[in-house]
Amino acid sequence: MINLQEETFTIQEVAEMTDLSAHTLRYYEKIGLLPTVNRTGSGIRDFNELDLRRVSFIKCMRAAGLPVEVLIEYYALVQQGDDTVAARKTILEKQRAQLLARMAEMQETLDLLNHKIDVYEKAVLKNEQKLTD
Repeated sequence: MINLQEETFTIQEVAEMTDLSAHTLRYYEKIGLLPTVNRTGSGIRDFNELDLRRVSFIKCMRAAGLPVEVLIEYYALVQQGDDTVAARKTILEKQRAQLLARMAEMQETLDLLNHKIDVYEKAVLKNEQKLTD
């Protein structure tokens, strides 16, 4: 007989798998970023694979700098169904443009840091050569 039961996870297991705290996961559920997670008979959160994928997506988007409010708006549109696909795509495109701009700024900062480090390395090398001459 085939077991069709989906694997489920406790909040602690999800926290460990995603490197998010249980507090953060509860907060995401409270503000509607995560839909209400199923619960066991004793009231313990029972995350399924879809919940886990959603948490991973949220974590990735937050790491990229997307505000919680944008993600809430995005998931509200997801709940409304396929009629909102264009609006969801627009949100993601806007966030991509903002992320690319931040990445360009970060690249400029990295280039400046590399230049400054290079200047200091050359100065140290010049001073070391003076000591051996």
